[in-house]
Amino acid sequence: MHVNADEDVLAQAAAWRGGGHAVALATVIGTWGSAPRAAGSHMAICDTGAFVGSVSGGCVEGAVVHEAREIMESGEPKVLEYGVTDDMAWEVGLACGGRVSIYVEPVS
Repeated sequence: MHVNADEDVLAQAAAWRGGGHAVALATVIGTWGSAPRAAGSHMAICDTGAFVGSVSGGCVEGAVVHEAREIMESGEPKVLEYGVTDDMAWEVGLACGGRVSIYVEPVS
């Protein structure tokens, strides 16, 4: 039986929490135009900087990891918005253009 990728992400988040680490969960809550990941895609981020899953790709995920570490410290969830024109898409890591909204929350 194959385990769903989202289940893998959530299982890893639970394992990190069980090991005493701070964890944040990022979830794609909306996309407009073309986006690398569909709404509902997850990424779990550990306080060590390790992460599993995917919410976009390119430098967007690096920005999400950075924001997630701040969210772990503050305990306050946040909605992140990333979007570019087709001309700028490759430069910032959204190779297919479009926009994406990502909800990042601390896991308790």
